[in-house]
Amino acid sequence: MDKVRLNTLLRTIGLFVTLSLSAYLLIKEMYTYSLMLGLINIYQIYQIYIKQLKLYKEVDQFSKALHYRDFSRNYNTHSVSELQPLYTNLNDISRIFQQVSREKETQYQYMQKILELVNTGILSFESDSGEVIWMNEALKTMLDRPYLKNIQSLSKRDQNLYLDISSLRPGDSKIATILTRKMSVKTLLSATAFQTNGIKYQLIAFQNINEALDETESKAWQKLLSVLTHEIMNSIAPISSLADTIKNRLGALDKRLDTENNLFDLELGISTIKKRSEGLLKFAETYRNLNKITKPNLQTLYVRDLFENLHSLMQPTLIQKTIELEIILKDPNLMFEADLALVEQVLINLLVNAIEALKGVSKPRIILYGEKTNEKTIIKIIDNGVGIEEEVLDKIFIPFFSTRKTGSGIGLTLCKQIMMLHGGSIQVLSKADVGTSFILLF
Repeated sequence: MDKVRLNTLLRTIGLFVTLSLSAYLLIKEMYTYSLMLGLINIYQIYQIYIKQLKLYKEVDQFSKALHYRDFSRNYNTHSVSELQPLYTNLNDISRIFQQVSREKETQYQYMQKILELVNTGILSFESDSGEVIWMNEALKTMLDRPYLKNIQSLSKRDQNLYLDISSLRPGDSKIATILTRKMSVKTLLSATAFQTNGIKYQLIAFQNINEALDETESKAWQKLLSVLTHEIMNSIAPISSLADTIKNRLGALDKRLDTENNLFDLELGISTIKKRSEGLLKFAETYRNLNKITKPNLQTLYVRDLFENLHSLMQPTLIQKTIELEIILKDPNLMFEADLALVEQVLINLLVNAIEALKGVSKPRIILYGEKTNEKTIIKIIDNGVGIEEEVLDKIFIPFFSTRKTGSGIGLTLCKQIMMLHGGSIQVLSKADVGTSFILLF
C-alpha cells in the first residue's frame, strides 16, 4: 500500500512540475521546449487515464462476478503492477464470499435432504402469484406429479384440493383428500407463511393420515361390534331356547281338541320366533369373527403365484360368466411379506365382488395388476363393471353396510382389517358405469 501511495504522489508531483514548467516556457515564448513538455504532459495524463480505466474495469468485472455468483476468478498478486494490493483485497473478498456461499449451499442441501427423507409432503409457493418454489419427493408421490409450476394448475386435476389449499390461512389446519390416478389419500393440511425480500411465501405441510384414521376407525368399530355381538347373543339365546321348549310342549298336546287350529297357529308363530332367533345368533357370530384375527403369519410371497392360484380357483366361474381376466405384472419376481391365507381371502373377496359388479355388462373384464412403487407393493383388482355411486363410496368399508340385497356387509370390513394387520391399507377408486379399482398397499 505504501508503494501505491508513493507512486501516486510522484506521478502527481511530476505532472504538476511539467505543467508548471510548460506554462513558464510558454510565457517566455520558448515554444519548442514548451511543445516538448506538452507532449510529456499528454503522456502522463494518458497514463493516469489508463490506470484509472483499468482500475474501474477490474472493480466492475468483480462486481458483476459477485452478482452472478462467479467466484472462480483469481487475480495475480505476484505482479509488479500498482494494482497488486487491489488484487490481493479482491481475492480475499472472493474467498470470503466463496466460503459463505459454500456454507449456505451446505445448509440448503442439508435441509433439502432432511425434507426429502420425511414422509410429510412440503409445498412452498408465492402467496400472490401462486408460483411453486419447491416441493419435496413425498409430495410428488402423493400428488403423483413430478413437477408443479403453479398451484392453479391443480384446479384442472383436483379442484377440491386446489380450493382447500387456496382457502387455507397461515396457522390453520384442514383435512383434505388427494385424488390421483392410482389412489385417494386423506391428508392433514397445515399452513404457515413467511416473507423475504418483500415477497410473501406460503408453506403447506401435507401429512398422510389415512393409516391413523383407519386404525382409529377400526378400533372404534371393533369395540362397537364386540358390545353388539355380546348383547345380541345374550339377549337372543334365551329367547331361542324358550321358543324351542314351548314348541316341544305344544307338540305333546292333543291337537284333536283344537278344533279352530289355534295350537297350529301358535306353533307356527313360535317356530318363526325360533328361526329368526337362530338367524340373529348366526349373524352375531359372523361379526364376532372380525375380532378373531390378531396377528398374521408372515412369509415371503410371490405376486405371480398369488395371481396364478387365484386364476385357477376362479377360472370355472369366469368361463361360465364369459369374463375376461387379464394379469399385468411388471416384475415377474415381485414379492412381499404377508400371510398367505389372509391375503388370498382378501383377493378372493374382491374378485367375487368384481364378478358381481359385472352382471349385465357387455365385454366384462377384470385386471389383476401388481407393481412396486416407493418400496411399497401395490396390488390392484380392476373391473369395468357398474361402479359404485359416489355418495356410498365412503361407506363401503363400514360394518353392516352393503350395496347388495344379499350382502352381509362383512367382506370389505374384513379385507380392511386384514390389510391393517399387515401394516398396509386398502383404497378404492370408482366411477358409476365406468368401473372400480380396489388398491392394496403392502
